[in-house]
Amino acid sequence: MEWLFDPAIWAGLLTLVVLEIVLGIDNLIFIAILADKLPPHQRDKARLIGLSLAMLMRLGLLTIVSWLVTLTTPLFAVGPLSFSGRDLILLGGGIFLLFKATIELHERLEGVAHTHNESKVYAGFAAVVAQIVVLDAVFSLDAVITAVGMVDELGVMMAAVIISIGVMILASKPLTRFVNAHPTVVVLCLSFLLMIGLSLVAEGLGFHIPKGYLYAAIGFSILIETLNQFARRNFLKNEARVPLRDRTAATVLRLMGGRRRLDATANATEPPTPEQQAFAVEERNMVSGVLTLADRSVRSIMTPRGEVSWVNLDDPAETILAQLQDTPHGLLPVCRGQLDGVIGIARTKDLIAGLLVRRRIDESPAGPIRKPIVLPDTAGVLKAIETLKRSHGQLVLVTDEYGVVQGLLTPVDILEAIAGEFPDEDEQPAIRPLGAGAWEVDGTADLHLLEQVLETDGLVSDETDYTSLAGFLLARFERFPDVGQAIEKDGLRFEVAAVEERRIARVAISRIVPVQPEEVAP
Repeated sequence: MEWLFDPAIWAGLLTLVVLEIVLGIDNLIFIAILADKLPPHQRDKARLIGLSLAMLMRLGLLTIVSWLVTLTTPLFAVGPLSFSGRDLILLGGGIFLLFKATIELHERLEGVAHTHNESKVYAGFAAVVAQIVVLDAVFSLDAVITAVGMVDELGVMMAAVIISIGVMILASKPLTRFVNAHPTVVVLCLSFLLMIGLSLVAEGLGFHIPKGYLYAAIGFSILIETLNQFARRNFLKNEARVPLRDRTAATVLRLMGGRRRLDATANATEPPTPEQQAFAVEERNMVSGVLTLADRSVRSIMTPRGEVSWVNLDDPAETILAQLQDTPHGLLPVCRGQLDGVIGIARTKDLIAGLLVRRRIDESPAGPIRKPIVLPDTAGVLKAIETLKRSHGQLVLVTDEYGVVQGLLTPVDILEAIAGEFPDEDEQPAIRPLGAGAWEVDGTADLHLLEQVLETDGLVSDETDYTSLAGFLLARFERFPDVGQAIEKDGLRFEVAAVEERRIARVAISRIVPVQPEEVAP
């Protein structure tokens, strides 16, 4: 009974139980596949019979093989090596394990999966049990040879087989789900099979490898895999805190090549990889615009107040007519005195017709002026799209909590948020390239669009409420800047180029080129 207090015995038993369970997973999967061919009420019975037969077959094979390995009388010699019955069994078993583990590893690495087709025609119970018996005989060989290679005591081998089969019977379904969800565990145990097979081959050739080395290597590998599983679980837990929509959007953008420029200080002269060339910049920007649209507010895509064209009813008819004839817009807000005194929205052609015929704009309910549609500036873009769909071609005014008009919104603004700018006849692009790595940008330029052009993601933040380049710079300067003041961020230099009426009008942006060290002649 001294062996009960031997730590090596218990280490071998524990390791062997784990290996036997993992090695029996394939057997368990095939038994489940065969059992699925039976009616639902017979499947659990077939699974129980299959695993019980596997245990009896393994115990019988263990008894036979354990007896055969006691045959130490040399049968023949090849050069300096003599071979007994035990050597031949260990040599053959080791080669079998090496072959089996190599094939299984190849299938795992190549992604080969055991699949089966659903069939509405059920098989006979006896035929299925017969197939399970044949499969048990095949799948029991590697488990038995592994047991012989791991420990020397027959009792420990049998105990490990009985414990492993018992665990598989009690937890067959959860065990199958665990192994399928953690493929690295199977790969690790197949690697153990390679090591055990090599050990058996060495034993068959007369080179003894102490079992303690195997236990130490297996135990250390299991510890590392356990830490790896904990790390993966914590990673998935932290990742799950990010909303599913954000994770999906980030994944799609990453698959398309992303839009963040690589480090400006490295690989500046390397050509783009095939992965980076798979999608054009415009395609990535459009997909990015669609995926981030729901997270944006109306303020980030509307035409701001300072750029809104509107009709002042207090102006003379000639002035209004000249303004309407010069404007490229089809719809205009009609106001009295100031933009906040908005009366409604009217078509430019209707206003021109009224001025030409009556020399005034009809403000009656039957006139061309329609009631304005108002949306708060805190609304999301998706809400704005719904409002625009119901507006029947009318623009939408955006106001703050005090009723002050902040800007207006049209379907073109939604399109620009996705596909970039579409300047009117009286406008110029807010972002104007000046050459390689240089741009002149209006202070009112949208930060999302600017990020796409500059290929960076360091401008927009969820914690800030500004949406323009001017707001971004004012948050950094923390005071109103003078012309020529500049900041640097993410490899880009932002320099204030023009200031008009207490606002940043234009900004010069340039990419910072790293200074290359001079080459020293040998």
